[in-house]
Amino acid sequence: MNQTSKTNLLGMSPVQLAEYFSKLGEKPFRATQVLKWIHQHGAESFDEMTNISKSLREVLKEQAEVREPEIVSQDISKDGTRKWVIRVEGGSCVETVLIPEGDRGTLCVSSQVGCSLNCSFCSTGKQGFNRNLTAAEIIGQVRIAIKSFGPMDPANKRMVTNVVMMGMGEPLMNFERVVAAMTLMMEDNAYGLSKRRVTLSTAGVVPAMDKLGDVIDVSLAVSLHAPNDELRDVLVPINKKYPINELIDACNRYLEKLDDKRVITIEYTMMQGVNDLPEHAKQLAKLLKKVPCKLNIIPFNPFPNSGYKRPSSKAIELFKDAMHKAGIRTTVRRTRGDEIDAACGQLVGMVDDKTRRTSKLIPVVQQSDVSATSNAR
Repeated sequence: MNQTSKTNLLGMSPVQLAEYFSKLGEKPFRATQVLKWIHQHGAESFDEMTNISKSLREVLKEQAEVREPEIVSQDISKDGTRKWVIRVEGGSCVETVLIPEGDRGTLCVSSQVGCSLNCSFCSTGKQGFNRNLTAAEIIGQVRIAIKSFGPMDPANKRMVTNVVMMGMGEPLMNFERVVAAMTLMMEDNAYGLSKRRVTLSTAGVVPAMDKLGDVIDVSLAVSLHAPNDELRDVLVPINKKYPINELIDACNRYLEKLDDKRVITIEYTMMQGVNDLPEHAKQLAKLLKKVPCKLNIIPFNPFPNSGYKRPSSKAIELFKDAMHKAGIRTTVRRTRGDEIDAACGQLVGMVDDKTRRTSKLIPVVQQSDVSATSNAR
């Protein structure tokens, strides 16, 4: 049996593993044992799984495997940010970023090869789209990051304390596999992350947001980036299908399904002369009064041929002050890892683009193109 025909156990949920071992005539507890070996101990082979009988290990070696995506490169920036370029099946590459902050490490995980949404200010969007990642390819990014700091052991301090589905791709366009991977992240016998420390970031796929709240209770971040529909239609084209008011309503419905008092994180990438003016701040403050949230301002991170510019420090501070005065809890994201192109919006990987988007000109909006007061809600 060649490698590609073997069953990869890496992305299997506890239920799927239990079903797999049941078909082998084994008891359900075998699934728990293997789950711990894969995700807590980082086992590379079945021979390492010493509390499993030798005969079962031989069967697993014949029929199954634990296969991560291939690491192409790892870069470490001056501030400690790590970026991995990872090759997935088919030859395309995705990128994964770990941002350390004191005793916390936030891992930014990709869900697709490229992205289908074509947001105009995002480097990933300009690469086009190839395919969805498998659950094994998603959770494999978590395992790779943890293993990069040394042998995995449940007793050791973990360098990955938070995971955000905020890398390449729109997570809700790969719903089932992303949910499966996040379930493993929160599984006690796998990575054991709390539901507050796993965050899904979406550009606003409203029906999938409603579905998400029915199956899992991770934290939610929304990539808003504009305070009115006319501007957001250009920056985030999916807004044409699910406009801002529908998106805000979906946010409130999601929060109603949670059993605690979490809020939505609103992400706002700020670009000079596009969405950083005082009238934008007024519109945004009025809009965000409609949903329990906190605002995360992300100064635009330049990439080649983007057509956008980073706003001035003064503009950022004025915008933040205006939001604070309006009673909106606001932070400004400190740029991390930009010298290794690991900052927000800079992830590109290597995409075999099936959309042919890379051959088309992507329009850039400037303030002169869109009225700041259009469609104010």
